Amino acid sequence: MKMSWMKYEKDETSFKIPEKLGFDVFKLEDPELADKKIKELINKRYDTIILTNEIAGFSEDIIKKYSKDRNISIIIAQDKE
Repeated sequence: MKMSWMKYEKDETSFKIPEKLGFDVFKLEDPELADKKIKELINKRYDTIILTNEIAGFSEDIIKKYSKDRNISIIIAQDKE
């Protein structure tokens, strides 16, 4: 299993623990590039991708394309507020 986390570059609070532990936390400069980055991660054989709620809001492919794919798990992290 290959797992990654994805957040907005200016988000200073999300996924701090995985980042400090050296896991793959990707920071997007432009949240509108979420779909492109998800496709890139899937091509690199990531099978679990965890997104912040903010990034997920910019992805059109999450529900349309990956919700029925049993090989890919896309998880939308809940805000702490």
